[in-house]
Amino acid sequence: MAEKVLVTGGAGYIGSHTVLELLEAGYLPVVIDNFHNAIRGRGSMPESLQRVQELTGRSVEFEEMDILDQAALQRLFKKHHFMAVIHFAGLKAVGESVQKPLDYYRVNLTGTIQLLEIMRAHGVKNLVFSSSATVYGNPQYLPLDEAHPTGGCTNPYGKSKFFIEEMIRDLCRADKTWNAVLLRYFNPIGAHASGCIGEDPQGIPNNLMPYVSQVAIGRREALNVFGNDYDTEDGTGVRDYIHVVDLAKGHIAALRKLKEQCGCRIYNLGTGTGYSVLQMVQAMEKASGQKIPYKVVARREGDVAACYANPSLALKELGWTAALGLDRMCEDLWRWQKQNPSGFGAQA
Repeated sequence: MAEKVLVTGGAGYIGSHTVLELLEAGYLPVVIDNFHNAIRGRGSMPESLQRVQELTGRSVEFEEMDILDQAALQRLFKKHHFMAVIHFAGLKAVGESVQKPLDYYRVNLTGTIQLLEIMRAHGVKNLVFSSSATVYGNPQYLPLDEAHPTGGCTNPYGKSKFFIEEMIRDLCRADKTWNAVLLRYFNPIGAHASGCIGEDPQGIPNNLMPYVSQVAIGRREALNVFGNDYDTEDGTGVRDYIHVVDLAKGHIAALRKLKEQCGCRIYNLGTGTGYSVLQMVQAMEKASGQKIPYKVVARREGDVAACYANPSLALKELGWTAALGLDRMCEDLWRWQKQNPSGFGAQA
């Protein structure tokens, strides 16, 4: 009997790629999402999951639901027997979190507390949580390993992820029957090799690469580079970009880890290599064959100069490593952008 896994926020960018990998690995994903970062397809199904079904030839069980809706979550847990929960649902824009801190704390913290309470009530004590490298705050050293101090976060989004990590750690300490894997993502980019699913930001993209690809396709005029006076090789910010398919596969490895009754474990999911904004622009120009105009503007509040992972613990304990390099990330992103110049919306 295939094991059921609840995926919260599973219609979004990382969620939909993970649902695809879950299906390929023989799990039965049940997905909830409130369409905050997803486009409706035919009927009630998100377009991203519709395409996951087409790609895999398998059906996805989906319910439209908000993580803050306690009654709906209760009904869901009565209806299904879940082996584990992969928790993506939450607000995720760093800049917006500075403007709207209460929204971020309400959705991310309250939503997670309610989910954990309902999981506990139904005896579902296996969790994979999507955390972020933002919990490290300003790096004290590089590359960042899991022992690097956390909590010096520069924005409410990062703080919300840090607080949730602490809650889950406390829960696992208090009740040894809980198992949790906290995955600290670096910067996911790229798309599934088919070009059928990818990142489809609503409105102006908050992240570099969707913006770059929209400039390449002609949807936006030029890229704003936030600061070129950082202490980096070319003065622009350096980040660890990881292919979203590699990231999704990290969640399958995390589910396997939960079966070892692992307690609370924390892993970086990154490549270990940092690339600057201008290096990413060049890589995308190469993949797309397009010129990508950019202009330098003021630094963005809360941005750090450089941030990249030491991912060796995930290799050692999860048997996971990032396999897809920068060229492949950009080629796959460009294929998605070319096939879906307006994202999911045009076909829906």
